[in-house]
Amino acid sequence: MDKLMDNTVRTGTELLWSALGGDPSLVDRVAYGGPSGLLAARLPVMDLARATVAVAGLAAVERGGLPGRVRVDDGAVATAFVSERHLRIDGRVPVTFAPLSRFWRASDGWVRTHANYPHHRAALLAALGVREESVEAVDAVAAAIAEREAVETETAVYAAGGLAVALRTPEEWAAHEQGREVAARPLLTRERLDDAAPRRSSRAGRPLRVLDLTRVLAGPVATRTLALLGADVLRIDPPANPELPDQHADTAIGKRTAALDLASPSDRRTLDELLDAADVLVTGYRPGALDRFGLHRTGLVIARLSAWGDYGPWGERRGFDSLVQVASGIAVTEGSAEGPGALPAQALDHGTGYLLAAAVLRSLTEQEREGGTRLVRLALAQTGHWLTHVLPRYEPGRYLTETDGPLGRLRHALSPVSYEDGPAGWSRPPGVAGADAPEWLGA
Repeated sequence: MDKLMDNTVRTGTELLWSALGGDPSLVDRVAYGGPSGLLAARLPVMDLARATVAVAGLAAVERGGLPGRVRVDDGAVATAFVSERHLRIDGRVPVTFAPLSRFWRASDGWVRTHANYPHHRAALLAALGVREESVEAVDAVAAAIAEREAVETETAVYAAGGLAVALRTPEEWAAHEQGREVAARPLLTRERLDDAAPRRSSRAGRPLRVLDLTRVLAGPVATRTLALLGADVLRIDPPANPELPDQHADTAIGKRTAALDLASPSDRRTLDELLDAADVLVTGYRPGALDRFGLHRTGLVIARLSAWGDYGPWGERRGFDSLVQVASGIAVTEGSAEGPGALPAQALDHGTGYLLAAAVLRSLTEQEREGGTRLVRLALAQTGHWLTHVLPRYEPGRYLTETDGPLGRLRHALSPVSYEDGPAGWSRPPGVAGADAPEWLGA
């Protein structure tokens, strides 16, 4: 890859590595390559994907004291960001979205629902007054939403314990109270909570122990990455509400999984014992959902992931990548006259997952040097804001200029032919057609 292109693609990596508090000189060790034009979108999705994977690799080699380069192949990155689409189980194509997880027309716009889990489906139907046993549930839901305003549906479904979000433009999200809260905060936060000794230093010779209390995609992508790097990842799910089978097949690779009912005293004691011997705790439930279980332990690295952030009016709401895209204006940016669109991958989930893995690794590195219980917090909405407002986007205006001449003031494209000490532009503007003498200059 030439130097100009290398400088362009590394911008996102530099921004993320700085947010993680990493040594800036390590960014020079990242080598980029692979096919171009992948994850095409109006927003710089490929740059997000490339950068989050790059910092996960950088954090791994930094912590391991490894001297080599970090290779970032766009083909591998783009494929991993749609890993669920490539998954096959004995040749079977997995189910990614249930029939009631989709866009619906409301009386004044659009609504996006998420009903992959049975309890979310039941809550959606209850909020809309549709019977659970309805054979034509899709038609009934469509009819119910069509009679309501989008925000009315959003409010009613969330109140019932379901998930629905009204489509908003980027400007509407910027004016929304939650959107303002997101914009006012950094991409991620990293805190040292005390001066406790790190747990890992006293147990050298065994794998890193990661207790995984996450769901769906971003958190499991993070812990899947830690498992790749040699961690003993133990995922815990409630027995009455396990992960969706196809989602599990995609994200459980490298991990062990167990079921614990935290309402059971014996299972609660088991969780406490696991926490007492863990090095890292990763949680991905809505903010506050696990507080009553007293999961804090000194010396841990604690990583908390949420959809909307743990602040603002939506701080305790559940959410998923698809819903964040709709609320934050991304679906409008990627849409058309026919309706809202979507990113070419669940990039907020995957990108936040790799960034979360990097944040855990960086926290472990700093903890081993300085001690202290460490807390990192990330949110899909923060990653979405970074994608839409911080990461550089292709702007044609950067490659245009204006020239005065006989035809008036022209706006035109700069030449793509560029080299050191080469011409900055043409030496003369276009003239009136046929107005020049038929002779060579200086003759």
